[in-house]
Amino acid sequence: MWIKDLRTDERRTLWACLAGWTLDSFDVNVFAYVITGLIALHILTKPQAGILGTSALLVSSLGGWITGILCDRYGRVRMLQVTIVWYAVFTFLCGWAQNYEQLLVLRTLQGFGFGGEWTAGSILMGEVIRSQYRGRATGTVQSGYGIGSLLAALAYGIVFSFFPAQWSWRVLFWLGILPALLVIYVRLYVKESAIFRKPSPESRVNALGFLKGRYLITTILGLIWLTGINGAYYAMGIWLPQFLKSERHLSVIGTSGYTVMVQLGSFVGFVIGAHLADYIGRKVTTILFCIASACATYVYMVIPIGAVLMLFLGFLMGALSSARQGPTGAMLTELYPTSIRGTAQGFVYNGGRAIGALCPAVIGYVAANMKLGFAIAVLGVFANGIAVLAVFFLPETKNKELIPADLEVASMIEAKNVGLGKN
Repeated sequence: MWIKDLRTDERRTLWACLAGWTLDSFDVNVFAYVITGLIALHILTKPQAGILGTSALLVSSLGGWITGILCDRYGRVRMLQVTIVWYAVFTFLCGWAQNYEQLLVLRTLQGFGFGGEWTAGSILMGEVIRSQYRGRATGTVQSGYGIGSLLAALAYGIVFSFFPAQWSWRVLFWLGILPALLVIYVRLYVKESAIFRKPSPESRVNALGFLKGRYLITTILGLIWLTGINGAYYAMGIWLPQFLKSERHLSVIGTSGYTVMVQLGSFVGFVIGAHLADYIGRKVTTILFCIASACATYVYMVIPIGAVLMLFLGFLMGALSSARQGPTGAMLTELYPTSIRGTAQGFVYNGGRAIGALCPAVIGYVAANMKLGFAIAVLGVFANGIAVLAVFFLPETKNKELIPADLEVASMIEAKNVGLGKN
């Protein structure tokens, strides 16, 4: 019901960013299903698959940081359009790769746009939506990741059932061109954030302020927090289809069915986490679901359970892992001032993503000497643990009001002058 209370510009921004993140997620999660086909065809080894997964995530971190810097220079909406087209085109081109080396290059370039789109959309949402709805709105947009994952799982089941194995993985990549159509809607209906201003000389000097003074500790804790939740998410997300096939011995249809349940849970989890972030706060919500997610992941990956229980536990695991990320966009937006928000948020989130992106590669190598499920479980528990410790020391930002960059600079100058006058 809260969506009805949004202004027209808030609602249009919400739908555009939700659609963008959904289609972004579809393009990224398609790779998790392509892995099973490429390994089965002996086109990739497990270590190579791990490198492919990690390379895109590492470059997405760089893309997210650079996009954040450009968002502070040229605007949030403009960069949102650029990044959507970028990741759609390179996902499509992955379908034409003829060998591992070509796929590695194209997949890596695709990651640049993936990281940038999240940064631009998250900043835009955080600034356009009023503080009373910010947690719910940004978390709802993040639920698009669950929707995109679900669409990828459904596409995997359909495409791999109706196309020959040597063509099915290419078809999945070719479907990745669809997000480019979203740019038409963004150009027509989505307006720039009202609090965004062209950067002044004062704000440009302060561009690296998130690495100085009181913001330095926030940045360090933020990096640890986001390394933990991203690492845990990627550990499960990238390798789940292969785990279900190799250790649970499920068919293509069976694997698709179980992953659909996980992604349905993921969608529900984002919505729950988003609402709780506005009701009980960003910190409590994140800590609560990090702990619950660690427990659920260990049970799902290690303890022998029946097929029916495994199906429903998969839904719960997906919900818990996504709920811990529900407050992320709102909290990051509120931790930094407008003048450095894009640069800071891009650096912190994507820096955590870069470090967390090592998880798929680590699991790929470790799984050569132990069970894949156990490797995922141990790493997931550790990653959630460090996230809890970091968030505990961050400030609560619920209901924080945002102001334009030029007013922030004017306020700082006035405070400095007052201080000099007193002396």
